[in-house]
Amino acid sequence: MRPVPRDPAHPDPRIAILSSASPRCRFGLLAALLLTCPLLPLTACAPHPAAAQRGLIPDFADLAERVQPAVVNIAVTSEQRAEIPPELRGTPFERYFRDRMRNRRQEVQGAGSGFVIDPAGYIVTNNHVVGNASKVVVALQDGSELQARVVGTDDLTDLALLKVDPRTPMTSVSWGSSAAARVGSWVLAAGNPFGLGGTVTAGIISARGREIGAGPFDDFIQTDAAINPGNSGGPLFNAAGEVIGINTAIYSPSGASAGIGFATPSDLARPVIEQLRRDGRVERGWLGVSVQDLLSDEGRGSHRGVLIAGIERNSPASRAGLRQNDIVVAINGERIESSRALVRTVAAVPPGQTLRLTVVREGRERELSVQVGRRPGGAG
Repeated sequence: MRPVPRDPAHPDPRIAILSSASPRCRFGLLAALLLTCPLLPLTACAPHPAAAQRGLIPDFADLAERVQPAVVNIAVTSEQRAEIPPELRGTPFERYFRDRMRNRRQEVQGAGSGFVIDPAGYIVTNNHVVGNASKVVVALQDGSELQARVVGTDDLTDLALLKVDPRTPMTSVSWGSSAAARVGSWVLAAGNPFGLGGTVTAGIISARGREIGAGPFDDFIQTDAAINPGNSGGPLFNAAGEVIGINTAIYSPSGASAGIGFATPSDLARPVIEQLRRDGRVERGWLGVSVQDLLSDEGRGSHRGVLIAGIERNSPASRAGLRQNDIVVAINGERIESSRALVRTVAAVPPGQTLRLTVVREGRERELSVQVGRRPGGAG
């Protein structure tokens, strides 16, 4: 696993994405976890039969049986160049090592999860599962395997779309509305933890709108359903069997489930996946500004909005006449009160379209028309 920083200046090793380790390390870690967990009497955790009959404890058996055929295991092979050990750099041995390793590559294997969204063989997963893959193999619930190709990836939302060519239509699942999901609602997570294969766990939605420092589009669903390394890219289902999230990261001191997992909401993922399917890439709108939330104690009157902290030269914002220290209070008449909302609103606009920005400058409101540009690779 590689860490996902909570704050770029202060990486938090307890937040990690969920790609799996190699099989040997995987089962070694699993064994260690089992050995350190005390065994409790089964009766201590068993629900009272009467409670189950009254419907107080849900039974996920029918739901799991219905959705599991659409959940797949993903095995990934990637190649990496051999790195020169730090202790050899700057020594007479560096050139010798470089010459010997010039044409050598190391094969790295990993595992993740995914789910079928179209019977024709389109599969959703995380970008960090397949981003550098030289070979991707998808394993179905019946044990059959299919070679997959990467249709497209999006680093900013950590999403990817795969395509396999099945002989017969595949079992698929449908998207649900993450906006309709409520804190406390039951959810079911499915995937390939530690490479063990089809596994389901249940829990509730613990929180919504979580930011974990993964990027400008952080808006994670938090759940206490157990998700672990290898669950990356797997679906988070609501009680109706609809996908409302894609399991992506966990907060854990140990690297295994600590009851705090994060899923990319379906309302954010669905349009990204549709763009990947249509175009193979995601294009986002861009203004070319750096922004920050306007705090109430900054002495700028009663205006609530987003402060323009900087403007890039020759950017759409610069050409439109936007200035540093302008306060953006609305876009196309809709109020904007956070920098995150501004970035997302602009990013959702196709490049070339025009936005109407309402800004406060020197205490007076004015409107500016900005033709949105295409977001450069790596732009914030």
